[in-house]
Amino acid sequence: MSRRVVGVTLDNLEQLPKHCRRCVYWELAPHLRAQAEEFGSTEVEKEAWVSSVLLEWGSCGRLIYSDNLPVGFVLYAPPNAVPRANAFPTSPPSADAVLLTGFHVLPEFRGGGLGRTLVQAVAKDLTRRGVRAIESFGDADPEEPGNDALGHTCVVPADFLTAVGFKTVRPHPKWPRLRLELRSAISWKEDVEAALERLLDQVTIRTAEPSTLRA
Repeated sequence: MSRRVVGVTLDNLEQLPKHCRRCVYWELAPHLRAQAEEFGSTEVEKEAWVSSVLLEWGSCGRLIYSDNLPVGFVLYAPPNAVPRANAFPTSPPSADAVLLTGFHVLPEFRGGGLGRTLVQAVAKDLTRRGVRAIESFGDADPEEPGNDALGHTCVVPADFLTAVGFKTVRPHPKWPRLRLELRSAISWKEDVEAALERLLDQVTIRTAEPSTLRA
């Protein structure tokens, strides 16, 4: 079984699970979300959001595949592109962080490290782009009934976030805000260059004795 991670684009957006493809919990303010759900335009709104963030900011999601089957995804964006963030009691997110929003792994594929792989893919992408940290609102009680009409929670469980390295920066009994520090793009580059330099120092290059020229 092979795994691969690719960027979310308008071309593969349809490969998100159906309830996630229709969900605009993060992408719209609560009153606009209610209107979109009433008029059945949530899929259009989701596509418009992804398109806008891709154009104005860049890559904003990752899909993970098991062989050729899409089994999980993550979305992320600057806080100013995430209207729902303002509705949390632990707002606002830090100005130097990118906000992790939608996150889902199919139930039958959980427990195998796919969620951690997705977080690592986001961290790698954002580190290369010079972002200092990832933040996320966590759900401290994801088993609470009524999180979602379909039985799904739209907020990442806080226990999962702490398990993959996030630290609580704003406690709350239900909606804590957590943060994962990232190395800057400069330090990442310096680390790579230092590693290469150490590797080259360990290689002994033997040069042949210069041949004697004959008259």
